[in-house]
Amino acid sequence: MKTWFHSWRAAVRIARRDAWRFKGRSFLVLAMIALPILGVSAADLTLRSAELSAQEQADRRLGTADARVSDPRYGGVAVDQSPDGEIDQPVGDYEDKPYPEGRTDVTKVFPAGATVLTDTRGHGKLRTKYGLLHTEIRELKASDPMAGGIMTLLDGRFPEKNDEVAATSHFLETSGLSVGSTLSARGLEREYRIVGSYELPDDLKTDQVNALPGAFLAPLGKALEAAGLPGTDASTTHLLKLKGAGAEGFTWNMVKAANAKGAVVVSRAVLLDPPARSEVPLYQREGWSGYTNSEGVERAALIATATVVGLAMLEICLLAGPAFAVGARRSRRQLGLVGANGGDRRHIRSIVLAGGLVIGFAAAVAGTVLGLVLTFALQPWLEETMGQRFGAFDVRPLELLGIGALAVLTGLLAAIVPAVTASRETVLASLTGRRGVRRSNRVLPVIGLVATLLGGAIALYGSVLSDQFLIVAGGSALAELGIVAMTPMLVGLFGRTGRWLPLSPRLALRDAVRNRGRTAPAVAAVLAAVAGTVAVATYGVSRDAQSRAEYVAQLPHGAASVMITAEGGRDVPAVRETVQKYLPVDVRADVDRIAVGRTSCDLWEDGKGCGRYEVVVPKANECPLWARTTDGSDPRERFSKEQLRKLSTDWRCKADDRYFISEGGLVIGDANVLKVLGIDDPGAEKALASGTFVSFSRAQVDKDGKVSVRLITDLKAADLAMEKGADPPGAVKSFPAYRAPDGTEAYGVKGILPPAAAKAAGLTTVPLGSFYATDRMPSSEQRQKLDFELAAVGTDLTFHLEEGYLSENGIVLLALTVFAGLITVGAAGIATGLAQADAEADLKTLAAVGAPPRVRRTLSGFQCGVVACMGVLLGSAAGVLPAIGLRLTERRQAERMHQEALDGGFGGFDGLPHIPIVIPWETLGALLIAVPLGAALLAALLTRSRGAVARRAAT
Repeated sequence: MKTWFHSWRAAVRIARRDAWRFKGRSFLVLAMIALPILGVSAADLTLRSAELSAQEQADRRLGTADARVSDPRYGGVAVDQSPDGEIDQPVGDYEDKPYPEGRTDVTKVFPAGATVLTDTRGHGKLRTKYGLLHTEIRELKASDPMAGGIMTLLDGRFPEKNDEVAATSHFLETSGLSVGSTLSARGLEREYRIVGSYELPDDLKTDQVNALPGAFLAPLGKALEAAGLPGTDASTTHLLKLKGAGAEGFTWNMVKAANAKGAVVVSRAVLLDPPARSEVPLYQREGWSGYTNSEGVERAALIATATVVGLAMLEICLLAGPAFAVGARRSRRQLGLVGANGGDRRHIRSIVLAGGLVIGFAAAVAGTVLGLVLTFALQPWLEETMGQRFGAFDVRPLELLGIGALAVLTGLLAAIVPAVTASRETVLASLTGRRGVRRSNRVLPVIGLVATLLGGAIALYGSVLSDQFLIVAGGSALAELGIVAMTPMLVGLFGRTGRWLPLSPRLALRDAVRNRGRTAPAVAAVLAAVAGTVAVATYGVSRDAQSRAEYVAQLPHGAASVMITAEGGRDVPAVRETVQKYLPVDVRADVDRIAVGRTSCDLWEDGKGCGRYEVVVPKANECPLWARTTDGSDPRERFSKEQLRKLSTDWRCKADDRYFISEGGLVIGDANVLKVLGIDDPGAEKALASGTFVSFSRAQVDKDGKVSVRLITDLKAADLAMEKGADPPGAVKSFPAYRAPDGTEAYGVKGILPPAAAKAAGLTTVPLGSFYATDRMPSSEQRQKLDFELAAVGTDLTFHLEEGYLSENGIVLLALTVFAGLITVGAAGIATGLAQADAEADLKTLAAVGAPPRVRRTLSGFQCGVVACMGVLLGSAAGVLPAIGLRLTERRQAERMHQEALDGGFGGFDGLPHIPIVIPWETLGALLIAVPLGAALLAALLTRSRGAVARRAAT
């Protein structure tokens, strides 16, 4: 044991001295290993610091209170809840009866003597420096000790009077206001003064203002109700502090007792000490999944993580291995002296492996320390980016040690092959500097060939006969590993092309073939990076072509629309003028909608006095697959599979892929709508001019050529009638209609009702929005100004500018190409630098026989270009095949799903799938031509024409 320890200590000392002697090579390998360690350690620190403990979660949710009680609005029905209170469901089966709803009195679950603090939240539109901002309004006495920890005061103080508020820092930044400014809400005359700034540790990006209980939401709600506008939608929870210092807190049994009375409780005691899963009634319900990651998902995530880590280690070993090999060759004399003084092969292996151990340990220390420093320095930025404060700077030594051990392991793995190779050299060869002749390994290429053929067969089976992605991916990965194993043999085959090349590239190619120990790993590293890039690029371009074919334009190219369904279109006139101001508008078409009941209702609001309308589809035009049934059953059950397939192609069952914001696609407008939509139909223009309804939907026009609109005022009666398969009650207005020719592209608009016809029928209308035709696409500056102005309006609106299909793959493909290029240039540069260090004697021989100085630069460039070219060629071929296999698999899956949809009567929603396979020629061209050429030129420019004068070798 003592001998083993001393021999390894000596090996480590020799390796440490050698690493310090050749600082450039050592720093290169150290950086390659340390950079991933830096990233992983920083990610570990960030995730662990952002992960809150149970105590920290309780403080942020409850302050110093013992519990928070809330009303789930099930009308007092008993509930089951999760221990953290995030999930709750009413007890009982409500499949055949109405789902419970309504408020309940949660004060009946308060323990005797408990101190109560109310926390009410609502929403309102607050006036800012730029306009209106939809903001959360919170009424909580934040200065109360019980609320400590829920909000963090940054500046000023919390409100103490009814006319004071505090605001989150994000709200102040967004609104342009500051501490000391006055604040008011839309619909409320009263003004409030901002006296403080705070943040919510769990949500730093929330726009929220804080007021005393009853000071803001109640007056605002009354003002909005008086104006006929939607309310604040306020909800109240209660913070409880139990009586008695020795109280155990709100126990799980107390939580279940509160659940029986219809209340949901978040308890500090339960958060800190959750009950067993068997004690939670919610988890015992039939079919309960727990909304947690299944074991299969966690296993898949673990496999994916292990795969990524394994590939990263393989890439590092491929790039670092040749550096250790060259280092061992440059230390041949030193290793030979070890053998001459009694050292055996085991000692020589230990010295080379100690080099990997030393650099791996240094990389582990450097990467971990830099990760700690970087994470600590970037903590404020990370918190802002993630939108929440860290609980604590959580350093877990065991995890960091494990990450550091990964670096040491990588260094050792990279040094294994050079260590074995160095130990096989004889002492005489090491001392004299003779390389000798060694036969290449014939077993590894055979194994690689078998793996390539087997992987290709598996991938072919997965893409042609199976629908499983994993089979194709696994087969492709096996085939790629086989190609990596065959790389030394393939490098030798490339060498046979040297006879047709000029002097410098021929020398570079022969040098690469002769020194496959450093060439093959570099080529394999380039191969792996390029194969992944080409596979992703091929798949991404193919998916992009599919998305382009499936893209459905919402408007003609360059046209725009803005629609507002809230508050009865109150803000529509202002928004119309704003868009007109910033867009190069050629034609503007204003459209209205039908209002049933109060004109201030939102389009889909079910509030008091609000109704809705629907465009009646004649019975003869209804799709049998969608018809209402009196017993509530699925109408598809009445048809056979053959009938379902036939009905799926019926014109009545063709679904519109577009969504239009107005009910039934009906708008009230004039002929300008036709102009903006690009519809050239003189008949439609004439019909609108004469006050006739224009329909673009064949299904909406009855046999008499009319379109009917039903006005529904009693929403509950309408819903009850529809559940029974009957038509909802309501007055029906019929209009003579002009039906546009079939196939007319109306971009989701199914009918245009002239304003005169709507007025004659006694319909009440409110503004909906406008369509705009532009004479050119707006500039980026115009868009930014428009977006800013629309955001300042402070109302919910839908704005769309039709720019056509915009591919996001361009940036992704560019990033992938740059990534692969950097890996290629880096690997080729490493191989070139090692070649220069390894072939210094050959370069001196060339100079001695009269070669000009530029040969050194030219040879260096071609050495780099040869490695890059071989890796890119092999990687491109290896990367295209798995992408094609995955696309073929997707095509089979899509076709199978389409046939199942036809059999189920859903064929009207989508047609035959289009799954193209597209080769990314631009990416391949950049990789095959630009990257090797750039690598060669870069290496040539960075190489000195003349080498340094060398000392005479010691004998």
